Amino acid sequence: MRLLNKILGNAGEVSPEKLTEKYGRLLMDSENIELGFTLLRDVFMFTNRRLILIDVQGFTGSKMEYKSLPYKSISRFSLENAGTFDLDAELKIWISSENTPSVSKKFNKNIDVYEVQRYLAEKVL
Repeated sequence: MRLLNKILGNAGEVSPEKLTEKYGRLLMDSENIELGFTLLRDVFMFTNRRLILIDVQGFTGSKMEYKSLPYKSISRFSLENAGTFDLDAELKIWISSENTPSVSKKFNKNIDVYEVQRYLAEKVL
């Protein structure tokens, strides 16, 4: 099931400690990773100050794009939970006044998407 989730592009949770070890140089002095997820090779993590998206590119994965989205720039977000026959839940995030979501991530059923939504609501609202 874990392999199927990765093939379908569903995110799995990663410990903040592992992410800090690997991506700590992206953080400011007073910044901490609080939640993190992997999606095949890509990573997205919620810190106490912003959302960081890491897009691993190319065949070798040596090229990476880092996106930093401060919580104050998030104008709205939506959550679609997994249904009986769905294997995933989806989180969509809009930046400023965009008409389409800037971020769209799918989570497998093992992730408590309500906890992710609660966390995001506390940072944005």
